Amino acid sequence: MSSAHKRILLKVSGEALAGDNSFGIEPPYLQRIAGQIAEVARSGVEVAIVVGGGNIFRGMAGAADGTDRVTADLMGMLGTMINALALSNAITRHGVKSKPFSAATMPSVADTFTARDAKLALEEGFVVVLGGGTGNPFFTTDTAATLRAIELECDMVLKGTKVDGVYSADPKKDPGATRYSQISYDEVINQNLKVMDTAAFALARDNAMPIIVYALDDEAGLAGVLEGKGLSTRVGDPI
Repeated sequence: MSSAHKRILLKVSGEALAGDNSFGIEPPYLQRIAGQIAEVARSGVEVAIVVGGGNIFRGMAGAADGTDRVTADLMGMLGTMINALALSNAITRHGVKSKPFSAATMPSVADTFTARDAKLALEEGFVVVLGGGTGNPFFTTDTAATLRAIELECDMVLKGTKVDGVYSADPKKDPGATRYSQISYDEVINQNLKVMDTAAFALARDNAMPIIVYALDDEAGLAGVLEGKGLSTRVGDPI
């Protein structure tokens, strides 16, 4: 595999790590994702990853249930660190160096994220797995992914999820929903398409950071998506 991309940021949702389960991590699915990432890393592409935590705990759901929002979001950040440690370890088991970072200080668990240290790790050949979101409540891991991609000077954000792109409506609820192959930041925001939150798209737009949305279980895999194979949607300016 060859790629024109030097450094990418992959956003992996927590729900995707749950596989066919509604909660937790499904080990075979985790290993499959880790294998795809390791394949791309071995090709020479520098890979940073931001993980969600919805398979462990979702802050918005906790807040809706009565927990104050700040506490709920902190709980969600801890959930993302569980996923970050699991994914980093799985990548290492595939023979590629990986290092977890945390946006929240927890030195016995992972190095505290700084853009300087993460860039250095990437240059040394590590896949860096970033947990803890932005380290602040009220910001999603989608926003964290866009922010980290900008900080780390990545070529693009790849949003790996359970659907194969951005649709005009939820394809699980509306069989007539249309999948876009290309859509602008403003169109996504104005149509209120929910594949990522508005703040993430606005931040990407203001910094001209392209976002590729694809299905983690696509047969082409991450390598194929980078080569333009498989189904995906490019959010941003046309190539």
